[in-house]
Amino acid sequence: MGIFSKKTPQTLSIPEGFTADMIRLESSVCTGEKTIGFYSKTDKKLHYSELVRTQADIDAFYEKYGLK
Repeated sequence: MGIFSKKTPQTLSIPEGFTADMIRLESSVCTGEKTIGFYSKTDKKLHYSELVRTQADIDAFYEKYGLK
């Protein structure tokens, strides 16, 4: 086992209280910056959000949680 060994990405479980249907992509009105995350209707906010620059970022988000 080397110092620079590659780590395999872990698949995370969907956060408690959220489902796969609650994933939402939002875009900022001012800057156009896009984020993806789990949308809560009660808070009206994105939780566990990540910045999106390309389609690959969206695909990586879905892979991270084991979704297609």
